[in-house]
Amino acid sequence: MQDKHSDQILKILLDTYPSAKCALIHQDPWQLLVATILSAQCTDERVNKVTPPLFMRYRSVSDFAKADLTDLEQMIRPTGFFRQKAKYIKAAAIKITEIYSGQIPTTMEELLQIPGVARKTANVVLSTAFNVNEGVVVDTHVKRLSQRLGLSEYSDPIRIERDLMNLYKGNNRERISTLLIHHGRKICKARKPLCEQCPLAKICPSVNLG
Repeated sequence: MQDKHSDQILKILLDTYPSAKCALIHQDPWQLLVATILSAQCTDERVNKVTPPLFMRYRSVSDFAKADLTDLEQMIRPTGFFRQKAKYIKAAAIKITEIYSGQIPTTMEELLQIPGVARKTANVVLSTAFNVNEGVVVDTHVKRLSQRLGLSEYSDPIRIERDLMNLYKGNNRERISTLLIHHGRKICKARKPLCEQCPLAKICPSVNLG
């Protein structure tokens, strides 16, 4: 891995997706946290269909803390694993209400103490809601593309994140994860990557032009 290679990838993707941003629709850090929990094993598109009525019914962290669990489960059912997700969201709301007076904490250490929040969710909330780029979001797209593009040789998300953190600093950490996610959805797909349409084809070690 070379800094020049990682810099080229960032520049090309920035030119290709100049308006790329987090795809989860939200109005505040709490809504983003909920949406990110719901996005596990689910598409952002489906989450974005579920959250508007959810946030209309439960308008604050305290509303979620007092929510009927069965009702919450039914509202988020389309996102899959709805019982576990509902349990996490309600428990998170209770803890944030009781410990942080309804305000989302702004450090990785504190966020990781909240039910349902692992590094991926914490990184999404920190970078998108607070512009704190302590780490790098590693979802399935970032994992796949990091390996294909030669940014990391590992399959473990923690080790991939470490490699990306070494390659990118500051706001570029948020940028590279968002850009890789967009590129993974549009071009570098899991089963049939569209290499012939890829702006990174000339520098990608995994390119297959048939």
